[in-house]
Amino acid sequence: MRNMIMTATRPKMLALILALFCLSGAAAQAQDAAILQLSIQKHRFEPSEIRAPANRPITLKIKNLDPTPIEFESVALRVEKVIKGNTEAVVNLRPLKPGRYNFFDEFNPQAKGVLVVE
Repeated sequence: MRNMIMTATRPKMLALILALFCLSGAAAQAQDAAILQLSIQKHRFEPSEIRAPANRPITLKIKNLDPTPIEFESVALRVEKVIKGNTEAVVNLRPLKPGRYNFFDEFNPQAKGVLVVE
């Protein structure tokens, strides 16, 4: 009977250990994220060009200093995020290969910027 209980418990323990291992990896990856600050004011991104290291997760902290909402969008980055006026938001990006990734405000397409990954 004892062997039956141990045998039934073993897969559950392995699953738990695997889940904890995966979570610790995700936490370590989040700690390694490059944090970039970006703001938008008068329908312009400041700075209009931001830089990040390649092959690391990226956290964009975006402040909308205008009273109207924006929609931070990038086809290349596969992201869309509405940010209300006079608020801020966080956009988490996967690790990226070197390149130039354009972004813009969907509500005001003249507001453009680029993320340069090196």
